Amino acid sequence: MRVLGIETSCDETAAAVVDGERHIRANVVLSQLDDHRPYGGVVPEIAARSHLDHLDAIVRRALAESDTRIGDLAGVAATGGPGLIGGVFVGVMTAKAIASARGLPFLAINHLEAHALTARLTDDLPFPYLLLLVSGGHCQLLRVGGVGDYTLYGGTQDDAVGEAFDKTAKLLGLGYPGGPAVEQAARSGDPARFDLPRPMRGRAGCDMSFSGLKTAVRQARRRLGESATDRDIADLAAAFQAAVADILADRCAHALDRFRAETGAPGPLVVAGGVAANAAIRERLRSLAAERGTTLVAPPLGLCTDNAAMIAWAGIERLRLGQRDPLDFKPRPRWPLTEMTGAGRARAI
Repeated sequence: MRVLGIETSCDETAAAVVDGERHIRANVVLSQLDDHRPYGGVVPEIAARSHLDHLDAIVRRALAESDTRIGDLAGVAATGGPGLIGGVFVGVMTAKAIASARGLPFLAINHLEAHALTARLTDDLPFPYLLLLVSGGHCQLLRVGGVGDYTLYGGTQDDAVGEAFDKTAKLLGLGYPGGPAVEQAARSGDPARFDLPRPMRGRAGCDMSFSGLKTAVRQARRRLGESATDRDIADLAAAFQAAVADILADRCAHALDRFRAETGAPGPLVVAGGVAANAAIRERLRSLAAERGTTLVAPPLGLCTDNAAMIAWAGIERLRLGQRDPLDFKPRPRWPLTEMTGAGRARAI
């Protein structure tokens, strides 16, 4: 079983071919970072036009690299949301066209579900497991009970973690994209120099908040003034990153307690999404998992950020359940995981 996956939800144009034996036969990603860097963030119109310009060639390259013909495919999967709607439309319409022309099943994949299922592609992980989903637009703790079976334990009450990294990078003059820039600066910094808050740490439940931390970074940067040195910036970046890691570890500890109470198992803890590529956060969560007698499962760095291999794999998971989507599926700018079993979900074949 080979499935073509297409991902166009933000600023990466991607196509991949994955098979049912968990082999990634091709995974092609075209980054738009240079297109958006002058603006300090993703411009939706520029992103959509770039997807339109490049997607056909990216799909052809993925098929060629995987030595796959259209006739070899069991289905075509594309991100159906959530995401920047212009880009999502480009990917969905391309996938629909291929599926319609060749009579193949079309699968509209929830981008968040694709992140959630990546651990099954990389580690063949059985259900259930606890998921920390951290990216530029999302920050959630969920119990993954099966394909389409998600229980929300908690989420951010304001900013997503990735957004907080991007805003901090901008405040510190570190450039775009913010996450890697802050991590790079933090490597040479002293995380103990600045006393930054850990919002909601120690509070019951699994919800999170990052706006207060971001405000504290802004105030600390303002106090440094125009004479701030590279050492000052590195120390503040390190302090911010350490605060984020502490917040996430505290919230995950609460989630692990709840998961154990519900399932009788200590874990595992899975981290996915773009922020999961941060080495300091991974190490903090790995230590927490070890303390709780379980393991941390984190995808390879290339499968943390947006990619089409995870989309193709989610398509395989749903095809195995006898599901497909109608060709009148409407792309969704918002699509919470907790709505996966609601109206408009994949129909049984």
